[in-house]
Amino acid sequence: MSTPFDQPPAWVSDAIFYQIFPDRFARSDRLTKPRNLEPWDEYPTHHGYKGGDLYGVLEHLDWLTDLGVNAIYFNPIFQSAANHRYHTHDYLKVDPLLGGDEAFDDLLRACHSRGIRVVLDGVFNHASRGFFQFNDLLESGSDSPWIDWWHVDRFPLQAYNHEEPASYGAWWGLHALPKFNTENPQVREYLMQVGEYWIQKGIDGWRLDVPEEIKTEGFWEEFRARVRAINPDAYIVSEIWGDASDWMKGTRFDGTMNYLLTGHIFRYVGGHHVVDEVVEGITYEVRPPEDAGGYADAVDHLHATYGANGLKGHLNLLGSHDTPRVMSVFGGDTQSVILATFLQFVFSGAPSVYYGDEIGMEGLRDPDCRRGFPWDQEQSWNQEVLEATKSLIALRKSCPALRHGSYTRLWPDPGEYRVGLYVFERKTDSEHLVIAVNSADKAESASVPGVDGHEFQTLWGSGGISDDGNTVGIALKARSAAVWRVS
Repeated sequence: MSTPFDQPPAWVSDAIFYQIFPDRFARSDRLTKPRNLEPWDEYPTHHGYKGGDLYGVLEHLDWLTDLGVNAIYFNPIFQSAANHRYHTHDYLKVDPLLGGDEAFDDLLRACHSRGIRVVLDGVFNHASRGFFQFNDLLESGSDSPWIDWWHVDRFPLQAYNHEEPASYGAWWGLHALPKFNTENPQVREYLMQVGEYWIQKGIDGWRLDVPEEIKTEGFWEEFRARVRAINPDAYIVSEIWGDASDWMKGTRFDGTMNYLLTGHIFRYVGGHHVVDEVVEGITYEVRPPEDAGGYADAVDHLHATYGANGLKGHLNLLGSHDTPRVMSVFGGDTQSVILATFLQFVFSGAPSVYYGDEIGMEGLRDPDCRRGFPWDQEQSWNQEVLEATKSLIALRKSCPALRHGSYTRLWPDPGEYRVGLYVFERKTDSEHLVIAVNSADKAESASVPGVDGHEFQTLWGSGGISDDGNTVGIALKARSAAVWRVS
């Protein structure tokens, strides 16, 4: 049965996403490489290429399968003159450095044969100086037939003189990113056809870059209608860092990248481990530290903002190509990373692992958070984080209540601000889970009312639990978490 038009696809709640930055994940010998590539293991630069490609992803699908991943979100793969490929040259061609269309077709077939869905990054607010219609504008000036595809202020265009402001509309004023005039029906139709083309090719959805920047009335409503007409189960997720509730009325997006949740997770489990210099400039709140009551209030607020069904469409992440690595945010504190990953995997929506976070990769803001995956340096991998990530993925996949269940806050009560212990339950008709986290640096316990059940099976972690008929006693050691199945 296909998904109702105004609902997130049902498969999203069951998805374990893995975000891949194609130039940095894996490099295959199947492709002849240009000579001028950065060494794989050196720190990345803003403009240098390392030569990762889609065949490299194909050759490492066993890694993703072993982790338990069943969906991939790719940063842009289309032809571009930037290692991150957010400067699109051709929306209908896969970049030749990644292996071109043939590599993508092979990879898509291989992913689907393993039950792995594929979501691509759609950068539709702006293109690049190399995009044909803008390049013609550079060559032909005011005589260009494509002049009204853009927001031209004056000539000459000043496309490369960075000492002068761009004389055309550009994203954040960046000369390299001319902004489309989406009020132009030809531009709008072109972008709609791009969205349709790749859905017809078989992709499972779109992650939409800076969609708030497109102000044209009805643009995203039309995009959803046309994409969903081809594949009613296509996932349409936005990059909106703040409150996205106005964009999720069933006519635009299924969800957003849930940076609001990320910030609260960091404040609760990271606390004083969060490194101020590392998170400086991040737009979502990661400071000051938050106790159990504050975190529980934040979760309540997210439920009130989006509703239980709306949260199911969110992409829940701890890091991305735009943020410092979670391990660096916490100053190398492994237990903070594990507790943050725990909260990510027991929350409604689809968890997303940024490539390499499962082995504790480090990195500061862009470009440092985009290092090459150290495949040949296994001694540098954080095995505790890797095993915790694998076990949490397995836990989520084995527990319907974590993917589809209702949420009820159990401890502390609203308005009560305790230091570390947070307890809640997830329920379906067939499964009842009690979940507890203690972020404090000392053991904590509580007598929790309202739990309906008398037998408790430990599914993950460890802690004390007892039932006196009226309340359930829960005790956790410092910096720990646990999941129990109740019957």
